[in-house]
Order: sequence, then C-alpha cells, then structure tokens
Amino acid sequence: MKFHIVTLGCKVNAYESEVIKENLVKHGYNYIEDETKSDILIINTCSVTNMADNKSKKMVRHAIRLGKIVIVCGCSSENNQNVYKEMGISILIGNKDKSKLHEYIEEYLKTKEAYSKFYDEETYDFESMMVDAFDSHTRAFVKIQDGCNNYCSYCIIPYVRKNVRSKDFNKTLEEVKMLVQHGHKEIVLTGILTGSYYSNGKTLADLIEEMSELEGLERIRISSIEVTELDEKMMQVIQNNKKVVNHFHIPLQAGSDTILKRMNRKYDLVYFKKKIEEIKNIKEDVSITTDVIVGHPYETEELFKETIKTCKEMGFSKIHVFPYSKRDGTPSSRMPEQVSDAEKKRRSRILNEVSKELEADFYQKHLNQIVEVLIEEVHDTESFGYTSNYIKVKVPKKLESNTFYKIKLIKYEESILVGECVENRVEN
Repeated sequence: MKFHIVTLGCKVNAYESEVIKENLVKHGYNYIEDETKSDILIINTCSVTNMADNKSKKMVRHAIRLGKIVIVCGCSSENNQNVYKEMGISILIGNKDKSKLHEYIEEYLKTKEAYSKFYDEETYDFESMMVDAFDSHTRAFVKIQDGCNNYCSYCIIPYVRKNVRSKDFNKTLEEVKMLVQHGHKEIVLTGILTGSYYSNGKTLADLIEEMSELEGLERIRISSIEVTELDEKMMQVIQNNKKVVNHFHIPLQAGSDTILKRMNRKYDLVYFKKKIEEIKNIKEDVSITTDVIVGHPYETEELFKETIKTCKEMGFSKIHVFPYSKRDGTPSSRMPEQVSDAEKKRRSRILNEVSKELEADFYQKHLNQIVEVLIEEVHDTESFGYTSNYIKVKVPKKLESNTFYKIKLIKYEESILVGECVENRVEN
C-alpha cells in the first residue's frame, strides 16, 4: 500500500515523521510524494498556536474528503481529542506510539474498525525511535529529548508533550554514528527542551563531546536551547569544540522583565544579556537568533517598545515573531488585559521589520568574506547551502550536494547572500 505524510509544526515532529516513514517502508509500505495517489494519509499535527490547531484540523478534513485511510497523531490530536474523535478518522492517537503505527494499520486493515488510543499518565517514558538516514537533507536531525516542565504561562506544550525525558545516551550515539556512516556531515540535535538532555549520568555537553570524536561528522548544531541551560560546562563546549557551529537559537520571548515574569520565564533581562555577551565573546562571528511573542496579556505599548529596544541591543541576527495565541487551559488565557488581535498583528509587523533590519545588517557584514559553505540544494544553474553561522548562500553554478566549498560572498539579497567559488572543494 502507498502512504503519504503531512508534517505540521516543529523539528521534533519532522523527526518523528521520518521515523514513521522509515518504519512503514521497512514493513512493506511504499512512500509517495503525491497525496492524491496514496492509500493512506498520515497527518502529524501541531498545537503550538490556534493557527496551528486550525491548520491541523483543516488538513484532516481535506484528507477525509479524499477518501483515504486517514491517520492522525501529534500535539493537536492530543490537545483536542474529542474534536478529532468526531471527524471520522481511521486511526487516531496523540504523541505516544508514533513508532507503532504499522501495528495499528495492520489491525485496521483486518477489522476496518476505527481505532483511537490516548494515555492518561502524567509521565511518559522516552519512546524508542531511530532514523537510519534522511533522504532529503544534508543535515540530519536526531531527537534526543521530549517533554517540558517549564510551564510557561502561555504554552500548551507541557500538557500535550508531558514530562521531560531523554533518549538513552548509548542509543543516541549509535543513531548519530549510523547517520554519519550514511553520509550526513551535519547533525542537528533536537527536542522540546533540548538543553535539559540527561541520560546515563551524561548531559548535552557530554553528548556533544563524544559525538565530536566521530570521523566524518563536521558540524554539530542544536536546534534550540534555553538561556538557563547554558551552564559553565556547556559554555566550555561552545568555546572549545570546533565542530559546534557558531549559530545558536535562544528564545527570548519578551524584552521586558514585566512580561517575562507574567510569562513565568525563568530569567530576567540582566541574566539573558549577560549570557548573550558571553557567547559573543567566546565564539567568533556567532549568529544568535531568537523567538519573541508579541501581545501577551499586560503588554502595553510602552512594554512593547521595551522589547524592540532590547532586541536591537542584543543584536540578534533574526527574530522569529509570534503573535500571542490564547491557549485554553494555560494561565495566560485566564489573565485580564488581553491584547486585541488587530494590535497583535500591528506589533508583529513592526517587530518583523526590526528582524529584517537586523538580519540585513548581519548578512552585509559578511560581504567580501570567504566562508565555508555546506551545499544542500542543487539545481541546473544554481546551488544553495549554509555557513556554520546559518547564513543561506546562493552560488549561480551547479555544485555537488553534501559538499563543502570555499565561497566568496559578493552580493546581498533579502535573507540570502550570493557568492562565487574560490576553491572547488573543501576536504574535511
């Protein structure tokens, strides 16, 4: 039978979809890109915002109209179980048992009876998952952690992903070795709260140190890390380990201590700024990107302007801007002083313009520099890749994918730098 997967949301979901794909292929199913020709449609949903929830539900309704066997899993189904149970879905689960979908499909094909399974436990074990290779990425993702116990006041994720848990240290290294053997030169470590990784007495810093000993692995990237997880040991790894890239995504969420406190974030601006300065001092040419939520309850115009000021002072190379999304069941949803949707959109536009300015400044500082680029996407007349500090580079020439090149950066275009080869290939 032929199947297609639709993945919504974060890199953790993307990794889990890859696990589902490999699992089904190993059990005799055929993956196809064209959803209309599939027998089975799998939707891996997201619930981080109302928009994500609505998009997930819309995709499920679309799949049902196509008359396929429809399988739904992920955060939105976990968060809206009763809604999805009324939609006529063939197989419905939450975030647990994604690695067992082949078993559920076999049972469904035998009985033709709709199947739904959710768990009531407050704590989960780490679900054993492994990916052999990523077909469509030079970079390979490895999910090392799941769950969150921060309980930021605006966030639904701790309720749908449950407790913090980590992949076994030895199994993680085994997966990384396998991916490197299959040719992946860059590994991205990902999770819901990636920096909280802890297994067999080993931390994220320990994991990175052991990974860096692998021959053939050239870059180690962390998908996102909280500023509070950058302890002394982690900072030493950032400073001394040459395989750790010089790009870090560190969520700020608000540039105002008043709002940070309302959000139940675990730091203040003095702490955050000190850590950012420390990273910039120990890591040459580092790029720091961030997330910011605008329009959280109690955010006045004055406090919003404080966020703009803070972002400019920090010198982020990019800001991912999110209008606050009211999630039922979270403390923020019950707060008075809710900001109107129109005002949230206005503030989002303003901060997005700030982000564009900061990104342009960061990119243009690299003009006329010679940098190392790992090519990921190749076409007949042009190729695309990324520097260590996550600058996207275009070369108007067909190059080899999954290969390093020395590129001179000669022109800035929006969110990209154009370059020319000065050395055909860099052997690492």
